Amino acid sequence: MTNPRTRVAALVAAALSTTLALSACGSGSDGGGSGGGGGGGAEDAKIAFLMPDLASTRYEQYDSPLFKKKIAELCPGCEVIYQNADSDASKQQQQADSALAQGVKALVIDPVDSAAAATIVQTAQSQDVPVIAYDRPIPKIPADYYVSFDNEKIGALIGQSLVDDLKATKAEGGILQVNGSPTDAAAGLIKKGIHSAIDPSGIDLLAEYDTPDWQPEKAQSWVSGQITKFPDQIAGVVAANDGTGGGAIAAFKAAGVTVPPVTGNDAELAAAQRILAGDQYNTISKPIKTVAEAAAVVAYDFAQGKTPKGKATLFDTPSQLFTPEVVTRDNIKEALFDSGALEAADVCTGEYAKACTELGIS
Repeated sequence: MTNPRTRVAALVAAALSTTLALSACGSGSDGGGSGGGGGGGAEDAKIAFLMPDLASTRYEQYDSPLFKKKIAELCPGCEVIYQNADSDASKQQQQADSALAQGVKALVIDPVDSAAAATIVQTAQSQDVPVIAYDRPIPKIPADYYVSFDNEKIGALIGQSLVDDLKATKAEGGILQVNGSPTDAAAGLIKKGIHSAIDPSGIDLLAEYDTPDWQPEKAQSWVSGQITKFPDQIAGVVAANDGTGGGAIAAFKAAGVTVPPVTGNDAELAAAQRILAGDQYNTISKPIKTVAEAAAVVAYDFAQGKTPKGKATLFDTPSQLFTPEVVTRDNIKEALFDSGALEAADVCTGEYAKACTELGIS
């Protein structure tokens, strides 16, 4: 008869052998791959996605859903912790602290205040949590990565587009410049790009304004004052995004005067409708899907313990800077509708249907 102790020892040895074999198979299937749930607990990692404001509709409508969708594709078991600070830098700090307390493996942030966000970077990095700056850079302390469109190029594109139009139409008068938030480093880059186009153009810059928190209402109020100050002298307005551009257009309409060419940036749905109606001259197509998905890939790489390489460097930060496209009524069909950036069913409603038909948008 077999000794009971010998039988137990044999069973334990067999179980241990099976466990080791299964472990070896598991480690081999994930080792070093770029997707499909990498090692280091990335298959169930938490990733923070912290956006800056509600003044721009893009964050709720596009950035957040697209980022979450891409993370779900890369890592079905991962969780995205999404928060919007609603233009409150202190609130964003609290949201970042909360995300870190929940054990996030990577933190993606579009900062309300680029200078204040340095504290968030410092805190996260002290806990070995990588930070990806999203859309807006953090110059004071380098983040681990930066994903955005080339903001200085955006400013140059919208500024030059306006200059070219004013010269082609031989418009008389000067330009108002409506910049973005003074606490946003990306707004500073856009502003620099605008000046690179406007300053050497020979067209007078009547006045410029840094719009607190990118608020359209504040842009509208400032432009209203300039309409009174420079009656019949405003030939165009270079606005840094669609929200401030929309505020400028509202000011001219409220004053009962003809709306001059007004620029924008972000290709928001409302801006597309204003371009169709002839109220807004241009916007910038920077497909949010491009940056949201790129940020998701980078965040997931960091969550796996990898260090993705940048394709450029900005503010001493490895970066991916994508090239934007200027959009006017002439190319809106190809740039925004044929590309799938916007759906005709969403834009071509009511008073805009006729313009869509004229441009072959359906």
